[in-house]
Amino acid sequence: MTPADRACGSASAAAPGARRGRRCAPADETGGLAPWLLGLCVCLLFLGGISLDLWRAFGDRRVLAGIVDAAAVAGASAIDEDAYRAGGIVVLDPGAARARALEVVDRHPDAALVIARRADATPQAVTVTATGKVELTLLRVLDLRGPLEIGVRATVEPRRSP
Repeated sequence: MTPADRACGSASAAAPGARRGRRCAPADETGGLAPWLLGLCVCLLFLGGISLDLWRAFGDRRVLAGIVDAAAVAGASAIDEDAYRAGGIVVLDPGAARARALEVVDRHPDAALVIARRADATPQAVTVTATGKVELTLLRVLDLRGPLEIGVRATVEPRRSP
């Protein structure tokens, strides 16, 4: 058995059933795959962190949009009864609309997501704006910008039922 055969772990050519033509990698080319695999694992972890945090942000934005939509619809239900009874005109009572919208935001089960809220009302429409924060999970390690801020706005105009 030659020294090269011993290094590759192959049997001598005289041994019955020995494989012929098997080549062994030179000593300077072994272990080159490990850094590539390590780099691939780091890239996959980074992409997984981005996808996890983005889906969390999309989900929280959807919840925040539901809160704001419900608040705007509640605010648009605060019509001025005197104007409606006097001439059949559907207009909002701005003070009551603003108060109703903010109350819906504050009493919502997911109100902890809201860090800032605002309701503006005119006799024609009510607009509710809310801002929330999404805490990062895997991307917190990179410390990019801290929590992501998301904002949603909804405007509703009152109208008569058909």
